Amino acid sequence: MTATSGQTGRIDRATVQTRLETLISENRFTIAVVFPVVGALTLVGSAEGLLPAPLEYNPLLILFGTLVMRSPLVVGLLPKIGWWAIGCLGLLTAYTYAIEIVGVRTDWPYGAFEYTIQLGPMLFGEVPLALPLFFIPLVLNAYLLTLLVLGPLADNPVVRLLSAIAAVVAIDLVLDPAAVAVGFWAFDSGVYYGVPVSNYVGWVISGTVAVVLVDLAFDREALLERVRECTFILDDLVSFVLLWGSINLLYGNWIAAAVAGVFCLGLFSTDRYDLELVIDAMPQPIRTRVGNR
Repeated sequence: MTATSGQTGRIDRATVQTRLETLISENRFTIAVVFPVVGALTLVGSAEGLLPAPLEYNPLLILFGTLVMRSPLVVGLLPKIGWWAIGCLGLLTAYTYAIEIVGVRTDWPYGAFEYTIQLGPMLFGEVPLALPLFFIPLVLNAYLLTLLVLGPLADNPVVRLLSAIAAVVAIDLVLDPAAVAVGFWAFDSGVYYGVPVSNYVGWVISGTVAVVLVDLAFDREALLERVRECTFILDDLVSFVLLWGSINLLYGNWIAAAVAGVFCLGLFSTDRYDLELVIDAMPQPIRTRVGNR
């Protein structure tokens, strides 16, 4: 009876995983392209006062869009998330809240800043409750891309960790200027599109802790095997580049946009993104029209 119950549980989990992967695969273009493009237009429209009040910086829309864009990464990693990984990611979640609350209250380590809009419910009225949803996937994306780009060099822990930390900081070189431009948060002053150097010192600290915990969370060989077999696992990073890269372009943040371009090159170097894939990921009616040209 126990063995049968356990087997049924495993079958149910495998069935759910298969259905989730099918759902993501059949909607890749919508998730990785349509959502970030609409998100960019919505955020810019909010910042420029072009949207009606119910839509302007609507927290439910922001959280829903973020969840959808994160779904390829989450579904892709699910088979490799066991109790050990849950423990490590749980520690990272607690650290994410702690360092952000310290930052808001003391201006360390990021510099003096404040949230200028509510990104959903706020913990203690100070930081978004959904903060791990915003931060941890960025670290995971940076780490996974680093493993693929480095290849055999990733076997060296020093090279692997330093490269992943650099990738996390580079992600914030794209994120923060765009977030400041559309009014998510604001710093007292800053030389990099309104962002101070201290913010990136803080990201080195946070990124180091986060990357080490992610590195400990997973069996690297098993994780790499999963990344290689799951074609959509990095689609969340594609969404990130499209969303924040396009906002940087619209506001003339050229260095930040160029860094987003570097991430594009990194994604292309993995040999999983090309024109044929983009066409295959489009909805059937659009794919048929493109194919007929």
